[in-house]
Amino acid sequence: MRYMLTIIGPEDEMNDVPPEEAQAQMKRWFDYTEELRSSGAFVAGEGLTPAASATTVRIGGDGERTTTDGPFAETKEQVGGFYLVEAESLDEALEWAKKIPARSGGIEVRPVMVFDEPGS
Repeated sequence: MRYMLTIIGPEDEMNDVPPEEAQAQMKRWFDYTEELRSSGAFVAGEGLTPAASATTVRIGGDGERTTTDGPFAETKEQVGGFYLVEAESLDEALEWAKKIPARSGGIEVRPVMVFDEPGS
């Protein structure tokens, strides 16, 4: 089964980090990604640009779509990236989530819906 590991945390967390520490933190992320790849659990993963670069499409009660600049909600924590993993169980997906080298925030683990192919 596939699980989405959504990484949520403060965007400004790394703003005042010395370059050596930032480089060490990035190495932890690269090492984690390589561990996922080597295990065969890695399906996809990406970091996201800051929330200020987002554009949100809102859907009104009448179905009308409007766009607004910025993230979908005013919060101190934002979605910073994700991993899509293949795991045998929720417990296995949670073990991968616990290894994510985030400094703070949280990791939301959610099963991905499976839809049958048309005609099957």
